[in-house]
Amino acid sequence: MFRSVLKTAVLALVAAGLVSCSANNTAKFEVVKKDAPKPVAKEYTIKRATGKVELTTDWNAGQWSRANVLRLGYYMGKKPKHIPMVQAKLLYDNDYLYVFFKVDDQYVRSVATKYHGKVWEDSCAEFFFNPNYDIDNVFMNLEMNCGGTFLFCYHDETKKTEHYVDIDDCKKIQIVHSMPSVVNPEITKPTTWTLCYKVPFDVIGKYSNMVRPKSGVKWKANFYKCADKTSHPHWLTWSYVDNPFPSFHLPAYFGVLHFE
Repeated sequence: MFRSVLKTAVLALVAAGLVSCSANNTAKFEVVKKDAPKPVAKEYTIKRATGKVELTTDWNAGQWSRANVLRLGYYMGKKPKHIPMVQAKLLYDNDYLYVFFKVDDQYVRSVATKYHGKVWEDSCAEFFFNPNYDIDNVFMNLEMNCGGTFLFCYHDETKKTEHYVDIDDCKKIQIVHSMPSVVNPEITKPTTWTLCYKVPFDVIGKYSNMVRPKSGVKWKANFYKCADKTSHPHWLTWSYVDNPFPSFHLPAYFGVLHFE
């Protein structure tokens, strides 16, 4: 969600590592000088599943062992006191887009329990995407807290409009999450949590001018992690966002998703 906070802060880099090219490769984690050259937009290849994709908490189960890994390597605003390690994988088949987040975290909470609630205030992993590479300034955002509650919305930045996905369509998104639905009070010890879900292409296409994935198709996207109302808030991104304060609703800085 749009968060006009820390307006005097500058965006800084956490990591210089590019997207991992294989499921077994982990990007190096290092601090980069603020005056370092701005990186190009990230790119990630989504592999087509060759069999049934299991929704699971096991990071390397079945088809997931084949998926490329991406890692969130930048923070927005002041350098957080707590920077979780956030990784994600994606797969696709004829009917679904599959998304898997793994977060090595601390200071974890999950309070929102209703569709389209304030999940960004919790420990939250977010997937923003534009399913039509040739159209600018439109995107969908699927924001999910660690308890598996999410909001899902379509935005047209040119028309300044938004449309929340109907609850009946939200219920078509299947989710497996490692944490309970409610985590309150906040967990303050190191905790790894996962979200694994599948989104029907028919739902995405209902709300957007989606180009249906097949080999050679490109979408635009960014991945985020936030925790606005935890004791240690932070705003992390996959693709670099050049903005003086935290805001995720900036499709101009999306990276590229390539469908294999």
